Amino acid sequence: MPSLGLAEVRIIAHTPEAARAVAEVLRRCFAGAEQRSYPGLGGDTRLHLTVDTATPAGSSPAAGRSSAGIGAHSDEV
Repeated sequence: MPSLGLAEVRIIAHTPEAARAVAEVLRRCFAGAEQRSYPGLGGDTRLHLTVDTATPAGSSPAAGRSSAGIGAHSDEV
């Protein structure tokens, strides 16, 4: 589980560009750590992003905090 105030977001999109566009909107609202992307089934793109719901965008990001959610989730290949 992410730390208090952090949310793990998984985006599944047909193209990498679409996944990045959604991640960009989230980063405009919340501070966030580095995103991680993975190939999905059938050529889709899976993008994982950690956002800090307690810190507005433009503030100190959550990048310094460790996240236990790095890597593929158990329901993913």
